[in-house]
Amino acid sequence: MGHLLSSKSSLVPLIDRLNRYPVGLVDSPKLRRILGLLFDDREAEVAARFPLTEATLDELVQATGVPAAELDGILESMANKGLVMDLPYGGDTYYLLVPGLIGFMEFSFMRDRGDLPQAELAHLMSEYLREQGKQGQAGEFFGSRWPLTRALVYEDRIPVQSRITPWEDARQIIREADFHAVTMCFCRHKKAHEGKACRQGAPVEDICMVLGEGARFLVRRGMAEQRSADEMLAILDRARELGLTHITDNIRERPSFLCNCCRCCCELLAGVQMGFGDGIAKTPFLAEVDPERCDYCGACLSACNAKCIGLAELARPLPKQQRWAQVDSSVCLGCGACLPACEQGALRLVPRAKRPHPPRDRNALFARILWDKGRLMPFIAEGMRRGLDRLRRAMR
Repeated sequence: MGHLLSSKSSLVPLIDRLNRYPVGLVDSPKLRRILGLLFDDREAEVAARFPLTEATLDELVQATGVPAAELDGILESMANKGLVMDLPYGGDTYYLLVPGLIGFMEFSFMRDRGDLPQAELAHLMSEYLREQGKQGQAGEFFGSRWPLTRALVYEDRIPVQSRITPWEDARQIIREADFHAVTMCFCRHKKAHEGKACRQGAPVEDICMVLGEGARFLVRRGMAEQRSADEMLAILDRARELGLTHITDNIRERPSFLCNCCRCCCELLAGVQMGFGDGIAKTPFLAEVDPERCDYCGACLSACNAKCIGLAELARPLPKQQRWAQVDSSVCLGCGACLPACEQGALRLVPRAKRPHPPRDRNALFARILWDKGRLMPFIAEGMRRGLDRLRRAMR
């Protein structure tokens, strides 16, 4: 595994580098222990010197000062561990340092690992993601005006007069992807190492989906298995039978994942439950309860993955037989997972007053988050410097 990192001088450059991403990592003793388990000393040194965008081996030799033969072995080890992505393109291989979240923390639980103490890592990550509340890592991840992720609606539950766009349709996202794979659910696998099981009976394996170039990388490195589009659609149907909420990238073009999330294990939904009501971007719909039909049986309360359904707030208490459920519209994701649970037909989806419109692609999303956090200009400056360097080398 390598020597564990613990000293401030070893970790500060790595943490500083990771904090230049749209979602950084809030420094704490738990974070340092996590990084020490994932990176050995040499890997941490190399990662700290990575550029912000993808780079070739030759460019990384210049950036790190590590000889090519040695660096090639380090990068191979890091790619196997999910710390960097190796991306073949035009006859070259480009390397990209993976962010912490969404990134190498999730990758570390996308397979069983004999090289990691996964039980210790699971406890550390759960504690780290919740420590210091909104001032800690949860605030860094969920606190932007532009969430990294968004919910998708069960399209068969939308009002008959409504339509959804291709980027709002989970089935269409799967059909349009050029590569499909399934992987372990990071959240449920991590919970299993904490001695906990999903209360909705959702599986750990073959339930969460990855798409496109990121899926190719995960398959190459043994963290996912390729599937056909039809097989992915069957997994989607199974997820709906279990009442899971679909969550993907908060972008319109080429999403990289489609997770099927439960209320008890999912770290994304945990953020919503912690008070980050806008931590996941919402669908164009909102769940609504018909008081005339609702008998307050509680089924929808148990089915809501955002935990946003409760007893209607009334001016005076009523007998049990006159109570009804109410949806907190500021939290409801509009996914529709709660609707099948209601045997009285008291739940329905209605259009939101304002339809959400996600950024076009990942670059547009990251730019908005970086701007909000005051990190955009350094990112642009580095990109311009590296572009000029590449142009100069090409003109030699």
